[in-house]
Formats: sequence, structure tokens, C-alpha cells
Amino acid sequence: MKYVGAHTSASGGVFNAISHAQEIGAKAFALFTKNQRRWDAKPLDTKTIDTFKKRLEDSGILPRHILPHDSYLINLGHPDDEKRAKSMEAFLDEVQRCELLGLDRLNFHPGSHLKEISEDECLGRIAEAMNRTLEKTSGVSLVLENTAGQGSNLGWKFEHLAHIIDKVEDKSRVGVCIDTCHMFTAGYDIRTREAYDVTMAQFENIVGFKYLKGMHINDSKPDLGSHVDRHDSIGKGKIGIDAFRFIMNDERMDDIPLILETIDESIWAQEIKLLYSLMD
Repeated sequence: MKYVGAHTSASGGVFNAISHAQEIGAKAFALFTKNQRRWDAKPLDTKTIDTFKKRLEDSGILPRHILPHDSYLINLGHPDDEKRAKSMEAFLDEVQRCELLGLDRLNFHPGSHLKEISEDECLGRIAEAMNRTLEKTSGVSLVLENTAGQGSNLGWKFEHLAHIIDKVEDKSRVGVCIDTCHMFTAGYDIRTREAYDVTMAQFENIVGFKYLKGMHINDSKPDLGSHVDRHDSIGKGKIGIDAFRFIMNDERMDDIPLILETIDESIWAQEIKLLYSLMD
């Protein structure tokens, strides 16, 4: 069974993300548990936590169909030790916030070498940061998101994700989120049945579907292999509608959050219906 939703606003309280998800007919959702563009965050108080859990229970949406996203400021592969330490502290806080809310995964962008260290060293720093975080927490999986490869961002090659996973000690608490726009602009074609099958076979062989913990369902404004991260509405970008039909009929994507991050949130409800309509 497919669980489609969107990245809904948590403005005014994390529990509001649940209400916004229900309003658009979502069976899954993503949210930021704090302001994604600030380092500091007010701790979650008991009332907020209790309200979130009660609304979630009433919604019928399960924790495994929720894909929280960490702050955009965090860079676990930062070449500067002091700045990386700040990122690691913020990342730990993000995971602990998920623990408090009863959520079982946290989605994040791997990190950037900023052209100051090698790719291998940066990937090693990311894995080490994940290991340290896992030691201090429980119950929350760390979900690496593939990137478009803009600038010095790593994670755009399946090999980058596999390299990090290989160095993570507790593999029961590591996963991957595939962003369709990022995958396409990183050079992985999914527009035809043949191209989709080839790309997904590569993912299976290099990373493994056992690690797939969620997807971001986005069309793309830029072309294949452009390494530019600009999302578009479903069927209106360079990927086109067929790829989303393949995904919606692929049982490997069952029982995970399939999250819209498309550019026009006013049509998310329609896009959710559109995606379900593609199922055979």
C-alpha cells in the first residue's frame, strides 16, 4: 500500500503539521520539528509533545509514515572542526526531538566538503558524526537523502550513500530517502520504463532497497544531469508523468512515506489524488 503526503507546515506548533496533512488528504507527511533556518530552538515542552501525540493518534497516521527533516544549516561533513561540532550538536538535538515526539526516522542531507577536503574524508566525517549520534540516542533511524550534487554537496551518487552506510556501525538505524528531482538532476534517468528499471537496479545493487525509508516525490525544472536542485509540480517538469506511474506501481515503495515537496502547495491535494490515480 502506498502512503502519499507532503511536507506540511509546523508553524505555530509541530502538531499543526498533522492538521495540515489531514486537510489535503495525506496518508503521510514530513515536517520540521524546529525552524529549519536557525541554529537555536526552544525545547519541546510537555504540552506540545502530548498534543502532537494525541493529534497523531486521532489522525490514524503512523510514525513510520512520517519523515521529519533536519535544519538546512547542518553540515556533518564540514571541513572545519569547530563548525562541524556545531552541526553535530544541532543534529543530536534534532534526533532527540524526534525521540520525544515518538517519531522513528530523521531525514537529512549528508553534507558538503566545501572544496576544502576530499570526498572520501568528507564522507568519513559524515559517517563518524552519525555513529556518535546513534550512540547517544535510541529508536530513531538516520535517513540519508540523495542530493542533486549542487556545489560541493555529496550524496548525489548512489556510491556516496553506500560509502557512508558501510561506515555506520548500527545499520539497523540507517536508511535512505530518494528524492526524484535530485536523482534525475544528478544523472539518473527514470523517464521511461527501461531507464527506470536500470536506475532502480543500480540503486538495489549499490545501496539496497532494504535501506529505503522514504521518498520525496518531485518533478524537476532542470534537465537530466544538470546538478541543479529546482523542483516542479508532478507531470509539469522534465521528468514527466510516466516515472511517477512507475513509482506508484512499484511494490518496493510500499509502506514508506512518499512526500511531495513540489512548488505549488495549493495543489498538493490534487497531486496526491493524481498519484493515487496512476495505480493500476
